[in-house]
Amino acid sequence: MKIDHIRTFLEISDCGNFNRAAENLHVTQSTVSARVKAMEDRFGRILFKRGHSGVELTSAGQHFRQYALNIQRLWQQAQQRISLPENFSHGIGLGSQVSLWDSLILKWIPWMRHNASDIAIHVEADYSPSLMRQLSDGLLDIGVMYNPRQTPGLVIEDLLEETLILVATDQRKLTEGWIEDYVFVDWGAEFRRRHSEAFPDMDTPAVSVGLGSLGLEYIRQNGGSGYFPMRVVQPAIDRAELFVVAEAPTMQRPAYMVYPEVARFRETLELALTGLREIARQWEPR
Repeated sequence: MKIDHIRTFLEISDCGNFNRAAENLHVTQSTVSARVKAMEDRFGRILFKRGHSGVELTSAGQHFRQYALNIQRLWQQAQQRISLPENFSHGIGLGSQVSLWDSLILKWIPWMRHNASDIAIHVEADYSPSLMRQLSDGLLDIGVMYNPRQTPGLVIEDLLEETLILVATDQRKLTEGWIEDYVFVDWGAEFRRRHSEAFPDMDTPAVSVGLGSLGLEYIRQNGGSGYFPMRVVQPAIDRAELFVVAEAPTMQRPAYMVYPEVARFRETLELALTGLREIARQWEPR
């Protein structure tokens, strides 16, 4: 059985759709179907139940999924280990949400290089659900994210808190019509809850975005207001390009690091976590 077949099976089981799996894997839908048929012929069992709304795993598919995850994890670990230069003893993988890269991860990488020069480092950016899945599958050693999910075998540890402030492209107070051009940035479930508590009578904003950088660029080009991390907008505030909306409440957005309870290279994991903790203690969002 080919590793591409395993990847295809797992992609379909994650997204529940052959066409979407084909898009994510950058192959044709017929290729995806052929790979699934080859696996089903090999096992002599149907792996997916087809329906108008998509597909879902059969009982046989559910049993096979854990084996497929282990095969994929072992294959990726083998690739990483075999491709390591001789001067590296092993590697460590970290995934983080993009918004934490410039202030945290880009400081952590040189910290690790200084304190563990024989450890190869692999870093990538993604969103919380994908990072949690990769951690559960053993494809990452550490995840830094805003919205972790309680998962057996994984530890969730508080790392830092980010302050979100309401800014606008002109000087104004909270009571002076800031809602008309307000851009709602979805910073996650906890932010939505606190936002609803702070502004219980607010109508649905005309513009809502799921990416902070998009919302910030929008109000820069078109005017308006929105909640953004203080550390991100402070330089623009200093240049009088953005202004803090007077009397607006601030919002706290906690970030966490997630890691396995049991690790192959425990000392390396502890060292990497120590580095993240030290950098987080120096966190200065201003």
